[in-house]
Amino acid sequence: AMAGDVAAMDWAALRAAVAGCRACGLCESRTQTVFGVGSEHAHLMIVGEAPGEQEDQQGEPFVGQAGKLLDNMLRSIGLTRSEGPPERQVFIANTLKCRPPRNRNPDPAETARCAPYLVRQIELVRPRVLLAMGRFAAQSLLASDEPIGKLRGRVHRWRDIPVVVTYHPAYLLRTLADKARAWDDLCLAAAVLEGEQR
Repeated sequence: AMAGDVAAMDWAALRAAVAGCRACGLCESRTQTVFGVGSEHAHLMIVGEAPGEQEDQQGEPFVGQAGKLLDNMLRSIGLTRSEGPPERQVFIANTLKCRPPRNRNPDPAETARCAPYLVRQIELVRPRVLLAMGRFAAQSLLASDEPIGKLRGRVHRWRDIPVVVTYHPAYLLRTLADKARAWDDLCLAAAVLEGEQR
């Protein structure tokens, strides 16, 4: 029933539903939910994994060092999470809206319970391109268990929306060698976006 209700929600109802969600045990340990930020009409939507400690405290996805890296990555292809025209702005949401304790990996039941919220966010934004950042984001969007190394480098589809897969910025901070690959992924996403905007 919950998924059916969520599927009909507008932005205000969806925000309220996420804020008050008690669908899984993560509601017990969260400080607050992390709904998402950015333009509700963005042409590019970024899907991350689960909130970390700073996200849980601030209620915003991709803050701290990983957020700074993401902002620099976006700037390098002419995009921003701050104010601007929709074709230059992004909307950022996570697969999970609550932080798993001690930043452990999300379990499949948690991801499944949270999935209707993300689906509805994508339906409301109607982005031209989805950028999945990190293994859990990619695997849940694409219903795949392939490793990220196999999923990146090509264009997938979520319904009729092109999906580009790349590494999570937090991973890139630890694994500098993969930054060049992430740059290739960003360039691919930018090229697909340009094609979709024509």
